[in-house]
Amino acid sequence: MKQLVRNVKILGTGSYVPETIYTNEYLETIIDTNSSWIFENLGIKERRIASPNQCTSDLASKAALKAIENAGLTKDDIDLIIVATATPDRLAPSTAAIVQDKIEAYNSVAFDISAVCSGFLYGMSVASQYIASGVYDNVLVIGADTFSKIVDWKRRDAVFFGDGAGAAIFTHGNVNEGFLAFRLYTDGRGKFNYTIPAGGSEMPATEETIAKRLHFFQMNGRAVYETGTKVLPEAINQVLQDTGLTISDIDYLIPHQPSIKILQKTAEIIGLPWKKVMTNMDKYANTSGGTIPILLDEVNRSNKLKKGNTILFAAVGSGWTYGASILRWS
Repeated sequence: MKQLVRNVKILGTGSYVPETIYTNEYLETIIDTNSSWIFENLGIKERRIASPNQCTSDLASKAALKAIENAGLTKDDIDLIIVATATPDRLAPSTAAIVQDKIEAYNSVAFDISAVCSGFLYGMSVASQYIASGVYDNVLVIGADTFSKIVDWKRRDAVFFGDGAGAAIFTHGNVNEGFLAFRLYTDGRGKFNYTIPAGGSEMPATEETIAKRLHFFQMNGRAVYETGTKVLPEAINQVLQDTGLTISDIDYLIPHQPSIKILQKTAEIIGLPWKKVMTNMDKYANTSGGTIPILLDEVNRSNKLKKGNTILFAAVGSGWTYGASILRWS
């Protein structure tokens, strides 16, 4: 008989990034930008770009199979697949259903989550509810995006993004391991600071919307910085209060990768030494829903994480969506 409320832990991780690399110096040749400004302000040296025949589900499937293998499971052990993405293969069906077919995990239920850069954090929370309640045992959560397909390569905000996917297997754990707290937030008043105007029911595709390039992603970079440096510390301090921990109890922060300056300011506000803040945006830029699981997989496979480490997750994204979580690693 299953417990009604169970602890939830991460059993395995995986990730995948495309082979093609766009350096800052290359972007100088196609956009009005400066490679030094990009690195100094965003912390980005290069980003990975999906090939013309690669879509989000291709990246997600590769990351998923690596996570399943790392967890010591088979595809038949997966009960639920959640894909967090802002760049689905199609408006319908869900990218999760396409991934289920590509990895042949036919025992699973599958659906998408739309919370953009906070999507994987939201997915972790949803997975934890299903496992804690005893509904499912093994949940595959994937964060995957191909922003190179939706950024306007004539706009400077294209330099922020790269393509990639990360995945993790969530399962039930013992009472002394797993997630200690989640806090998720949404503030729809910021909904148009990070958006794609056309292509939905509000503004269906027409010759005019295409001519005005309204199907490409648009971002208010100043608003992202101001919001991120306000809400990330608030969410982090709330989960610390929820768990009775202090910032000195945190071994590593594995955050979304919005920009190096947002993370540096956040670390300064919460009082976390920079050496505890994990980053990889120099190699991959902002992969949106993919940032946290790609970074988690890199840190996990480097054997940096030790049993009993206390891991802090935090993200902010379009919506606004944001939140934080604390995990006791096992």
